[in-house]
Amino acid sequence: MQTILSIGTDAVAYGMVLFVISIGLSITMGLMKVVNLAHGAFAMIGGYIASHATQQAGMPFGIAVLAAVAGTILIAIPLERFLYRRIYGAPVLAQVLMTIGITFVIIGLANYAMGPTLKTIPLPQALQGPVDIGFRAIPAHKLFAAAVGIAVAIGLWALIERTSYGVRLRAAVDDSAMAASLGIRTRVVYAISFAVSVGLAALGGVVGAQLLPIEPYYALRYMVTFLVVVSVGGAGSIPGAVAASLLLGTIETAGRYFMPEFGEFFFYLAVIAIVCLFPNGLLGRAK
Repeated sequence: MQTILSIGTDAVAYGMVLFVISIGLSITMGLMKVVNLAHGAFAMIGGYIASHATQQAGMPFGIAVLAAVAGTILIAIPLERFLYRRIYGAPVLAQVLMTIGITFVIIGLANYAMGPTLKTIPLPQALQGPVDIGFRAIPAHKLFAAAVGIAVAIGLWALIERTSYGVRLRAAVDDSAMAASLGIRTRVVYAISFAVSVGLAALGGVVGAQLLPIEPYYALRYMVTFLVVVSVGGAGSIPGAVAASLLLGTIETAGRYFMPEFGEFFFYLAVIAIVCLFPNGLLGRAK
């Protein structure tokens, strides 16, 4: 029973970290129709900023998180303006080639500026110890990761489904020319969506640094994992991303507990089975 509870705790924490990072990619792929393979690089940038803010600048953890999100968005704004706008609506191959190129450039710069070693983000005292929930103690930082994931899911759903911005975004996605003729500034809508996507990647990179360590090859190491979450959940689907993250997080965590010698075999076996059964993802829309 203790093992099952440990697997459940670790799976939820890991799954919510995957969700917070991957949902930004789901937005760009499902709503903006951009295959952004540099998404993991923005999560890495957020982690580096938070590490520098806490280790060198001595900022509190909460301020470092805000600095990481804001700093990553500021870095991404000129990239969106001068590079990403050129591939909105472009063939998928062009998007893949440009974004993977951005990824390698960011990796090279990170390796040169920050060095090849792992970077840590010290947790505040409140998140370092266990939390007694009655029948067992759970590491506080894992509860924190789960809480952040739940908050992001609710907030993002409300933003897209219950605000005028969400209406404009869906209109721009369905028919950008018609939306523009109706007075919707599609470029601004896309820029805001990209900023939200990048900000969520940075947030996930910081919150999940205890589970997905920050290092120069982070963007390549976890790129496939983030893409898998989006594919399994259905691009653009928030509930689908939550379901995929928790399901895949549970499978990978259980595999590590019971059969660590198989590595990620069961994780990708499950991905193949799910994609065969649900070609559009668990909750994706039919094309």
